[in-house]
Amino acid sequence: QNAFAQLTMKNALAATLRMGSRTAQTYKGGARSYGVGGSTSGPTGAANVKAAKSVPMELVLGMGLGLVCGVTLRSALQRDIDPFTEKKKAPAPKVTIAKAVSADEKSDVDKFDAWVAAQKAASGPDDKDTADFKYITFTEMPPFHAGHKSLMSKVLTPELFEKYKEIKSTKGFTFSNAIQCGVLKPHLGVGFTAGDEECFEIFKDMIYPIVKGWHKFDPYTQDHASDLNPMNVTFTREQQIKFDQYVQSTRVRAARNISGFALPCGATPPERKGVEDVLQEAFAMFDGELKGKYYSLGSMSATDEEMLQSSGFLFQKPGPAQLLAVAGAARNWPDNRGIFHNDNKTALAWANEEDHCRIISMQNGGNVFEVFARFCNISDTIKKAAMSNKADLMYSDRLGFLGTCPSNLGTGLRASVMIKIPLLNKAGPHKLEEICSQFDLQPRGSSGEHSEAVGGKWDISNKQRLGFTEVELVQKMIDGVAKIIAIEEKLEAGKTLDQAVKEAK
Repeated sequence: QNAFAQLTMKNALAATLRMGSRTAQTYKGGARSYGVGGSTSGPTGAANVKAAKSVPMELVLGMGLGLVCGVTLRSALQRDIDPFTEKKKAPAPKVTIAKAVSADEKSDVDKFDAWVAAQKAASGPDDKDTADFKYITFTEMPPFHAGHKSLMSKVLTPELFEKYKEIKSTKGFTFSNAIQCGVLKPHLGVGFTAGDEECFEIFKDMIYPIVKGWHKFDPYTQDHASDLNPMNVTFTREQQIKFDQYVQSTRVRAARNISGFALPCGATPPERKGVEDVLQEAFAMFDGELKGKYYSLGSMSATDEEMLQSSGFLFQKPGPAQLLAVAGAARNWPDNRGIFHNDNKTALAWANEEDHCRIISMQNGGNVFEVFARFCNISDTIKKAAMSNKADLMYSDRLGFLGTCPSNLGTGLRASVMIKIPLLNKAGPHKLEEICSQFDLQPRGSSGEHSEAVGGKWDISNKQRLGFTEVELVQKMIDGVAKIIAIEEKLEAGKTLDQAVKEAK
């Protein structure tokens, strides 16, 4: 069969070559006849025209015969070659590490789920319960499994559990309330929430080790200081010009909580309303560039909702897997929750979300001083409103500004810029992380930490929250971003990355 195929292929090739020869002669004659120095009249021209008309059919027949014979030959030869050819292996099945658990680990998870179900069933009523949310009272040390990642699960010991299991604040927030989110949601990083200001004292031996693990700051031996005077920040005119060339937007945000009221995870409806009243008083005190409007989440119009949504200002009810929902901060939603923004949309405040108030100062461009000064003004005005109600902001000399989650203590401040650095971006996220780490900064790409940045646009912010003043953290951000801009300029001038990093000062 192979010999026949080879002979057929040989004959087909010969026929094709003959047709090719005739075709060349035909087109050569045609060329002379159709305008490249020759005549279009007489017998030669007529013959060329006739020959030219037959060429396409001859080409098709020759190529078709060759193709058929070629396939026949390949098929015959392939059967001879196959036994000696290494077979292409099927792709290995995709393995998802998160699902690759051992039988023992699965057994531990099943036992834990059964334990939680039993604890739920045995739990009595909690004064803070609502129709759609019930707190759990844990009567014994939770049997954490390998999937529990939180600092709470690492810090909690049987001895600490026994010490705190019957303890609750004067507002009724229990130790079980505080650890509920971390027990039920193993993936959480902290796994502990405060229900009021008193929790930071009565559960100190639980909270302080968590703080040390998260912030690398020891509240037992260290104090925290605050500095909200923007005049103490060094930001030169030359720096501002450079920042405006590379920085697309600047933002400073932090949380503030009113002393005397329970935090969202432990608040009752009257307390939640009391917080909203104090905040609305503060918003009414805003004047000048801060003057704006408060929108109640439960009563806003469809037009206002669409406007807030399109501006990126609207916050939604937390989903069932999120910390706030599991910790009880979403009870009675959306009552007494709302959003304030000034007329210029450069000042924003959220009422009764994770904390009493999240304040954000922002604007296009790179004028860090203006953004930080506005932030300080917002914070000071909320403090004045609290004091006019015979209260103050929650604050501790050890822990700084207090809030729901221990990860946001101290300044609770995140100062960030959105910066476009297309050349440095080519070095990848790890190189930028290395540069940023020198200034205790954290770069985020398009999909968060350790990810690439589409279009070379990076979000760069301070990494620390506790143990430094607000001014110190903003200054670190300014100095670090100035270094990054200098490196980008060196790259634009044709320097290598190593040269740019070394020479940028």
